[in-house]
Amino acid sequence: MRELMVRDAIREALDEEMARDNTVFQMGEDIGVIGGNFKCTVGLRDKYGDLRVKDTPISEQDFVGMGVGAALTGLRPVVELMFADFLMVCGDQLFNQMAKITYMSGGQCSVPMVVRMPLGGGRSSAAQHSQSIHAWAAHIPGVKVVLPSTAGECKGLLKTAIRDNNPVMFFEHKMLYTTKFDDVPDEGEDVCIPFGKARIVQEGSDITVVTNSMMTIKATKAVKKLAEEGIHAELIDLRTIVPLDTETIIKSVKKTGKLLIVDEGHIDFGISGEIATRIMPDVFYDLEAPVQRLGTGNVPLPFSPALEFPLIPDEKSIAAKIREMV
Repeated sequence: MRELMVRDAIREALDEEMARDNTVFQMGEDIGVIGGNFKCTVGLRDKYGDLRVKDTPISEQDFVGMGVGAALTGLRPVVELMFADFLMVCGDQLFNQMAKITYMSGGQCSVPMVVRMPLGGGRSSAAQHSQSIHAWAAHIPGVKVVLPSTAGECKGLLKTAIRDNNPVMFFEHKMLYTTKFDDVPDEGEDVCIPFGKARIVQEGSDITVVTNSMMTIKATKAVKKLAEEGIHAELIDLRTIVPLDTETIIKSVKKTGKLLIVDEGHIDFGISGEIATRIMPDVFYDLEAPVQRLGTGNVPLPFSPALEFPLIPDEKSIAAKIREMV
């Protein structure tokens, strides 16, 4: 395994898939000349040319719609939105076209398309550039929804997404781009991580903690600290929420008897409630305490760090909730 920053692991995945398959191409705002707003595509335009790494106008409706059309012709577009918040701008193209064409064509057409999006708070980017709205995507049948948490996870899951014949919405937490992880396979290893299979980050017997994306990193720190206190939590990183690996969650909860779900999305109508509801028929008689949830406060995220940070779960709030439940 190697150590890489998340943004470099993403670039490696894109590079390898473009080299492997000449139908793979990219487009989005500023991804070419300057290498992307978060520098995930640096150098790829020079290597593959303007036709395969395409800068676009600031018009999400246009270039996402173009991606859908390109996918229908047999190409494999990887479309980058500068922020996940902008998926609202191109909602018709994403949710009425991309997600539904396979169904509405009776399976005659496929849309092998990936939409990459930075999400999440922590950078003082204010209410219109800080949202974790992956639950929106998960609500629409026809798309797969991916939330990686480390460099190795980003690379392996993105390679799987590009090869999938269905549309994939790939959410990357913006606070992770420059974080280094030592879980990236060595160069030359073609490792794809399957969708719908959660990762057990840490085994434990006292409580199950289910997370995704940046919350996995924060929860990992909390769980390690609690282990020094004699509290042993089992930490599960979902990787994907569509498809959702309920089997791994159920097996863990049957062992621990307690469940905490930590998700950066707003608590109301989010994925944490969906997870709790889905597993309840299988674990009702195994639970020793009510299922608990942590998420971002139900207000727009403020620009001020002093106001923003307390709204988002962190290592301390996760550890405190686990102590309370155990």
